[in-house]
Amino acid sequence: MRAVVQRVSRAQVSVNGEIAGQIGPGLLVLLGVGVDDAEEDVRYLAEKICGLRVFEDDQGKMNRAVRAAGGGILVVSQFTLYGDVRRGKRPSFDAAAPPERARQLYEFFVEQIRGHGLCCETGRFQEMMKVELVNEGPVTILLDSAKAF
Repeated sequence: MRAVVQRVSRAQVSVNGEIAGQIGPGLLVLLGVGVDDAEEDVRYLAEKICGLRVFEDDQGKMNRAVRAAGGGILVVSQFTLYGDVRRGKRPSFDAAAPPERARQLYEFFVEQIRGHGLCCETGRFQEMMKVELVNEGPVTILLDSAKAF
């Protein structure tokens, strides 16, 4: 499972001109599910993201997690995080989980985030979405449950 996590002052996702999810300050999580991912991958990433200390404390150091900063999380599914372009210029998505399995793990991920007591908004799975954000810092963190990076 892969995630691109961005610290934002605001973010929203729209489908067909309708806002599906939006947050003020917090984290935007673009989430990709891999073909070999399981519930332990979800738990690992959810725990890691909820605990990421990327918000500034009173001394201006990145030392607070999203809950301590009073932020929310917007999770948007993004299978293209598994796009492989090592063999050419057109991405292969063979490493991405099939849609039904990806949906199950995506929804389980959202449940895990909410289980940490955080406000969690979402996009719409398998829909064409428009994501708008204001990246604060900018702060962008790449995570992989296989710890590939």
